[in-house]
Amino acid sequence: MRWKPGGAGGNVEDRRGRPGARTALPVGGGVVGIIVTVLILFLGGGGYGVDTPFEQFPSQPADNAMDQAPDAQSKLVAFVKFVSGDLETFWASDFQKANREFRPAPVVVFDDETPTGCGTGSAATGPFYCPRDQRIYLDLGFFRLLAQRLEAPGDFAQAYVIAHEYGHHVQTLTGITQQVDQASQENPDQRNALSVRVELQADCLAGVWAHSTFERGLLEQGDLEEGLTAAASVGDDRIQAETTGRISPETFTHGTAEQRATWFKHGFDDGDATACDTFSNDI
Repeated sequence: MRWKPGGAGGNVEDRRGRPGARTALPVGGGVVGIIVTVLILFLGGGGYGVDTPFEQFPSQPADNAMDQAPDAQSKLVAFVKFVSGDLETFWASDFQKANREFRPAPVVVFDDETPTGCGTGSAATGPFYCPRDQRIYLDLGFFRLLAQRLEAPGDFAQAYVIAHEYGHHVQTLTGITQQVDQASQENPDQRNALSVRVELQADCLAGVWAHSTFERGLLEQGDLEEGLTAAASVGDDRIQAETTGRISPETFTHGTAEQRATWFKHGFDDGDATACDTFSNDI
C-alpha cells in the first residue's frame, strides 16, 4: 500500500506499556462469539471484531521488524494512524453525502490488556470494536499472528483488519448494531446467525473503503490479494479447523473463509455501502 509515515492521521491512542487494569465484565446479556473460547463479547452491546483466540495458538517467535529498540512498533503505529485517518476521511465524506452525522472512532493500540467500555480487552480476543465507547481496540501483536500463523502477511492485510473494525463503527452510527442487539434479545436462537451477517457486512464495508483506495492510487500490485487472504484467514471454519481439528457450522459467528472473502470482494467491486445488505440477501 502506498503510504508515508507522518502527516495527518487518525485519532490513535497509544496505551502500550501501561499496566493492564483488570475490570469486571458487565453483568447481563449474552455471548455471541464462541468458537472454543470466547472470541468476542456481546453483552447487551458488547464488542465486534475480526477475532481469533490468541490463547489457542502458541506464542509467536520474535519478528525483527517488530522487536528492535527503541520502539520496534513505531512504523506499525504510524501505519495504523495512516489507515485510521484515511478511513475517517472516507466515511466522513460518505456520511456527508447521505446527510448523516459522522463521529470518528478512535483506535486504541495496547499490549497485554486494557480497560474498555465492553470490559477488559486483551490480546487473547484479537482486534475488536466496542459500540459502548465507540472505540477500536488493537493489540499490535495480532499482526504477527496474522502474518505467521494465519499466513496472511502484508500491510494491506493489516489495513483490512482496521477497516473491518471501522465497518462495525459505521454499523453503530447507522443504528444497525442496535437493531441487531434487539433482534438477538428477542430471538436468542438466531443470535449466531445474526452475528454472521453483522460480520460479513463489516467485511463488505471494509471492501467499499478498499475500493476508494484503488481509485485514489493507493493500492499496489498484490494488495487486494492480501486483503482477501486476510479475510479468509479469519473465517470460522479455518479457525475451528486450526484450533480444534473439527468444524461446527452451528457455532459460526463470523462466517466461513469463503463468505468473508466474498463479501470483502463484493464491497471492493461495487464501491458503495448500499450494496452491503447482508440481512435481506443470501450470504
